[in-house]
Amino acid sequence: MKFTADAHERLDKALARWLPAHSRARLVKLIDAGEVLVNEKTAKPSLMLEVGWSVEVPVISEAAEHDLTPADIPLEIAYEDEYLLVVNKPRGLAVHPAATLKEPSMVNALLARNHELSGTGGSYRPGIVHRLDKDTTGLLVVAKTDSVHVALARQIAGKTAERRYMAVVAGRVEREKFTIEAGIGRSKRNRLLMAVDHNGKPAITHVKVLARVDAGTLVGCRLETGRTHQIRVHLSAVAHPVLGDRLYAPKEFQKTPLQLHSAYLSFVHPVTEKQITCTADTPPDFLASAIGKEQLDPF
Repeated sequence: MKFTADAHERLDKALARWLPAHSRARLVKLIDAGEVLVNEKTAKPSLMLEVGWSVEVPVISEAAEHDLTPADIPLEIAYEDEYLLVVNKPRGLAVHPAATLKEPSMVNALLARNHELSGTGGSYRPGIVHRLDKDTTGLLVVAKTDSVHVALARQIAGKTAERRYMAVVAGRVEREKFTIEAGIGRSKRNRLLMAVDHNGKPAITHVKVLARVDAGTLVGCRLETGRTHQIRVHLSAVAHPVLGDRLYAPKEFQKTPLQLHSAYLSFVHPVTEKQITCTADTPPDFLASAIGKEQLDPF
C-alpha cells in the first residue's frame, strides 16, 4: 500500500491515522522491522514526514482465526456504486468477525455479495472503514477499493465526514445544545470498558435536544471524533446514559434495546467528488420512532 504524506507529522502517527484498523503498537513494530519505506528508505517511527513524501506499507496480515464464510444475510443498502456502499446496519449484527463471535457478521454478509472489498482494514475486516457497536443501528460506509478506503478514513479522521446519531437517554436534559469535550481511555476498573480520562484520546461530541419523550429525552449527537463507545461514555458521564446500554447505564435503564441509531452520514465521494448524504429511519423498537430523522438539522 502506498500513501502520500498530507501533513507534517510523525511517521507512526500518520500510519495510525491512515490505517485505523491496526494498533499503533503494531504499526511501530512494522516500522522498526524496516518494512515501512519513506521515499524508498527505511525510517524510524519518530521521523517527521513532509507533505508529499511517499510512504510504502506492506499488506498487514491478520490471524486466520476468524470465520470469513460468506453468509446470505439481507442488507439494507442506502447507497451503492462501483467504489463504495452505505449500509443501514440492523440491531444485533456485529460489523466484523471476532474470535468470540459465533454467529455471522456484516462482513460475512458483504462477502456473499458479488463485488470486491478493500483490504486496507485487515483480512477479517474487508471493506470496513469505521464500525458501529453490535446493538447500535444505522449507517456506516464500506469501501470496495483500497484507495477509496484510505480516502474515506482520512475524511473521518479529518472530521470532514459528518456522522449524526439519535439517542434516547435517561432523564430530562435541560440544556438545548451543548458540547462534551472529554478524553476517553480504557477504564482503570475494567479494561474491557472505556471511560472518561483526561489523559486519554481527545473526544468531542456535540449534543442537541430533539424532543421530550415518555422514556426520557431524545437527543441528536454529532461526532467530531470516533473513539470506542464515545457517545455512550460521554452521555453516561453527564448523568444521561443511553437507555438499553448494558455497559454504561445503571441497571434500571437497561431494560430496553439500546437506544442509539446512526441516522445521518455525509461525506465527499473520493472518486466523483460529489457530496454523498444518506439518512436512515430509526428501527421499530426505538422508543422515539415517531420523531423523524429530519430533526437532525446541522448543529
